[in-house]
Amino acid sequence: MAQIEMAPAVDRRWTNWAWHAENIASPVLFTVGLFLIWEVACRLFDIPETILPKASSTLYALWEFRAVILDNTIVTLWTTLVGFALAIIIGLLLGVAVGWHRAVYSAVYPALIAFNSIPKVAVVPILILWFGLGTVPAILTAFLISFFPIVVNVATGLATVEPELEDVLRALGAKKLVVMTKVGIPRSLPHFFGSLKVAITLAFIGAVVAETAGASRGLGKLMLDAQAAFQVPIVFAALLVLSVLGILLYAVTAMIEQRFTGWAHRSQNH
Repeated sequence: MAQIEMAPAVDRRWTNWAWHAENIASPVLFTVGLFLIWEVACRLFDIPETILPKASSTLYALWEFRAVILDNTIVTLWTTLVGFALAIIIGLLLGVAVGWHRAVYSAVYPALIAFNSIPKVAVVPILILWFGLGTVPAILTAFLISFFPIVVNVATGLATVEPELEDVLRALGAKKLVVMTKVGIPRSLPHFFGSLKVAITLAFIGAVVAETAGASRGLGKLMLDAQAAFQVPIVFAALLVLSVLGILLYAVTAMIEQRFTGWAHRSQNH
């Protein structure tokens, strides 16, 4: 009897161990391996620090200039998050409007594609001209570069609701608003959260690009100043910070996605 009761506990321990090995240990080991290859390659080929600093030099710069890097990281993080929040709000509203009716979809979608085709690097000087140097161009660039995936995915999710299901609901007396709120929007949530995981990384790119073009603070500005002073390890340290921030925000978005759209993902046990 005791052996029968122990079997599920053993299975749970094995499942937890396998989950930690797959989701935590494997990416950590892979990252450590990349750093080792980076360090060995720099030492083996005697690459100058001004071209590619060693991994150890980059980590040392990260610790030595931690106060400056942290100060600029906070600026980049909040400008990115503000731009990302604007992209979520406006992208969601515009996506619902575009996906509401095929006529709106046909009218607005080409304009969205045309706007998204414009390189955002070319827009940054205009934003600086309008709003001056500072955080506003970085926020707007983060917004402009990240809202398009949200609009497209939300509109696609709403537009791909099965016509048969929509016909059944209308035959039962449901209005368009009810069909959208009860079926369309819930079914588009996987598309919406999928777009957020893409948009958050794009928001970081937009914020840093704007900071390198015209800002007084931020990781982009720090990298520009460090490059001018040939402090290449600081440039790579800032890149590491950006990478870590991107991973953290991606993970947070993925957890929120799992919380709200867990029903849309097949269990890994099957």
